[in-house]
Amino acid sequence: MLVNADFSQPAIVTADDYQWVASPQQGVERVMLDRVGGEKARATSIVRYAPQSCFPRHFHPGGEEILVLRGTFSEGEKHCPAGYYLRNPPGSSHQPSSLEGAVIFVKLWQMAPDDTTSVCIDTQNPANWAEQGGREICALFHSAHEQVCLQRLAPKAPLVIRQVAGAELLVIAGEVEACGQTLRSGSWMRQPKGIGLCVTAGDSGATVYLKTGHLASLPRQE
Repeated sequence: MLVNADFSQPAIVTADDYQWVASPQQGVERVMLDRVGGEKARATSIVRYAPQSCFPRHFHPGGEEILVLRGTFSEGEKHCPAGYYLRNPPGSSHQPSSLEGAVIFVKLWQMAPDDTTSVCIDTQNPANWAEQGGREICALFHSAHEQVCLQRLAPKAPLVIRQVAGAELLVIAGEVEACGQTLRSGSWMRQPKGIGLCVTAGDSGATVYLKTGHLASLPRQE
């Protein structure tokens, strides 16, 4: 399966474009943002857990990155409410579930083989935020391969990323203007390497997830 699989081209999925698709597990649906492969795929998705839904324990050979958007997402006895950021490195396993229901942003098979770092950050904790360059930033992960953070943008504030090795943005709260479109909460965009990212926060500001540097090598289409 190929969804937004040409990583040399920009891609945008607005919150109004969502098409929910059932997963193999009852009570779990997903919106495919980009995907290369079948059920075991390099994939970026929005995943929705119905209350009292769960997956059996399984491994992630290519690692998994998660940002909890709504509800509470659980891994065994670890319960992560909205705002938690998780990284489960390649070779890790877990048993995900949600008692009350949850919506999460998920990236699969996108970590470097030598990435062995487990991460669990509560982005709702003010101690995890710092002012940098005139805006508030919550650093989530940094390596030679990628940089991940949340950023809070003031009303009408610009966010400009110039010609890095790929950039990806998810609007967490508020809205931004980009590429002639208004992208409200839940909207996602990806810019290929060599093309800058330029967005402007809306009248009420915005909070965005931002990943850069991770598309230095284009994923292979299968």
